[in-house]
Amino acid sequence: MNVGGHRLTNDELRACVRELGFEDVACFRASGNVVFSGEPEPDEAIAARIEQGLESSLGYAVPTFIRAADEVRAIAGLKPFVAELVEGSDGKLQVSFLSSQPSAKARRQVLSFANERDRLAFGARELYWLPSGRMLDTTLDLKAVERLLGPLTMRTKNTVEQIATKHFAE
Repeated sequence: MNVGGHRLTNDELRACVRELGFEDVACFRASGNVVFSGEPEPDEAIAARIEQGLESSLGYAVPTFIRAADEVRAIAGLKPFVAELVEGSDGKLQVSFLSSQPSAKARRQVLSFANERDRLAFGARELYWLPSGRMLDTTLDLKAVERLLGPLTMRTKNTVEQIATKHFAE
């Protein structure tokens, strides 16, 4: 996988996370998605611990976004747009994971970028984006979105659904 311009294997990523004391560490594809278990602690503390550990091990910063199993299931189950829009789109529904819940002002500003070609909706700490076509062809200013919301990482909703099914099925 490519993390911030650096190549990293799943084995290397798993080893780094295990060294931090987490258990049952698994990677989902070569995508930077890591599933693990450990003692309960706030998401911010887990993210900081992983970010510090990865930077120490790898020598570069790796932004980290934490979601508990129930949150992953909720994200996978959420339908932010009516089915007809999703099915009729040539683009893939995207989920941007955010570090924290954005302010009401930031939400309004980001939602003002939405149009018929680029639909946007918020979850708790996620931004859902339904492009009408390929991401490379969008007019949505993703850099402006990130400036308003802070660091984010994007996955297709299908990927999130697959992670939920494989690792968090009830």
